[in-house]
Amino acid sequence: FAKVKLNEETFNIVVNGKAKKGDVLAVSQVAGIMGAKKTSDIIPMCHPINLVGVDIEFNMNYENFEIEIIATTKCVGETGVEMEALSAVSIAALTVYDMCKAIDKGMVLSGIHLVEKEGGKSGDFYFK
Repeated sequence: FAKVKLNEETFNIVVNGKAKKGDVLAVSQVAGIMGAKKTSDIIPMCHPINLVGVDIEFNMNYENFEIEIIATTKCVGETGVEMEALSAVSIAALTVYDMCKAIDKGMVLSGIHLVEKEGGKSGDFYFK
């Protein structure tokens, strides 16, 4: 999970697909998926794993002008994929910032955390 807080003008530009660099959410979704796939290349102690699924979801908070980003990652095997999910939401949030920074340098990226994890050697985890 990650959150991007924008000003009202920038939020409306994103929601209405009017950003000069293109569809912010579509590009951020692709970037998040790529980020998940490249996790072991950018985080030194992460080992490569065979991802079988990466999904990026955006929830728009119209009251607070926030974009909530949720990544779901899946693999087959006895390892967790939480680092890949955390990388995915981080890269997706950074992509929102990159595509909108010309109109809103005051965006705030926050709340990056693991919501839940099932399986792996350390077992299940649910954020409280």
